[in-house]
Amino acid sequence: MTLKIISAAKVEFTGEVTLVKLPGALGEFTVLENHASLVAALRAGTVEYEQDGTRHTLSIAGGIADVDHNVVSVSIN
Repeated sequence: MTLKIISAAKVEFTGEVTLVKLPGALGEFTVLENHASLVAALRAGTVEYEQDGTRHTLSIAGGIADVDHNVVSVSIN
């Protein structure tokens, strides 16, 4: 699936990943391939994603996540 992490200043990351963990306002959740569509508010925390078998992290201050048709778009503060 495709992950796009975008801030007001720049595109932080875009690429193919196998999983994404997000700090949802109601708790952490994981998105895998073929996940149901959703829109979620994000709290301050860490976005974690796996690309080519390697885990990566990015600290965020909050934002919004949109999951639709194997594209995870994360707009961060």
